[in-house]
Amino acid sequence: MSTVSIKPLADRVLVEPAAAEEKTSFGIIIPDTAKEKPQRGIVVAVGSGKKDEPLTVAVGDTVLYGKYSGTEIAVEGKDYLIMRESDIFAIL
Repeated sequence: MSTVSIKPLADRVLVEPAAAEEKTSFGIIIPDTAKEKPQRGIVVAVGSGKKDEPLTVAVGDTVLYGKYSGTEIAVEGKDYLIMRESDIFAIL
C-alpha cells in the first residue's frame, strides 16, 4: 500500500487498482491488448464523508468496483482511480 498526498473530498475514495491478470488459469499468457481492466483494488485515501453519511470503507480495504467506475489519475508515476463510495460494490 502506498501513501499519496491526495485527500479526496466528501464521499470520494482513492483506489489503487490491482494489476491486470498476466496469465489465464490454464497458464496462457495474456497480451497487453487483451487484458481486462481490473475491478479490484486497495483503498489508499478516503474523504470525510457527507453530512449524516459517514464512509464505510477505510484505508487498506480491498474493494470490488464497476468496470468503468471512477476517473483515472496519475500521481507521482502511479495510476489511481478516484470514485464515489457508491461506485464500490463490496469490501473483500
